[in-house]
Amino acid sequence: MNLDLTSVKKNPLFNRQEVEFKVEQAVTPTRSAVRIDLAVALRVELNQVYVREILTLSGTRTSVGKAHIYDDAAQALIVEPKHIIERNQKAAQRAPEPEPTAEPEPEPTAEPEPEPKVEEAPAEEPVEE
Repeated sequence: MNLDLTSVKKNPLFNRQEVEFKVEQAVTPTRSAVRIDLAVALRVELNQVYVREILTLSGTRTSVGKAHIYDDAAQALIVEPKHIIERNQKAAQRAPEPEPTAEPEPEPTAEPEPEPKVEEAPAEEPVEE
């Protein structure tokens, strides 16, 4: 995922930065992936980042969105609407699992099954007449 910050504005009234971003990816990125990338790019804790919206431009592989990055995580809980907080918390709970590594898994070695023992019936002895 290629994340570019298109606009960063400081809002001192709410102690936050209002960020607009653009993402180049084949599919619309998940909210949790964008939160993680924004936190890394702006060097803040994940609980300070709240993604407001992500929109994919029609016919392109480009998504644009808005996010708020707070100076204090407690301030975010006061200012942000409940539905935005819930969406971002759900995204944090369903964080993407790490992609599998390219290491091939060893094939399980199956022990050969023992052949079933077949009991042979005793051969009939010829009867003398």
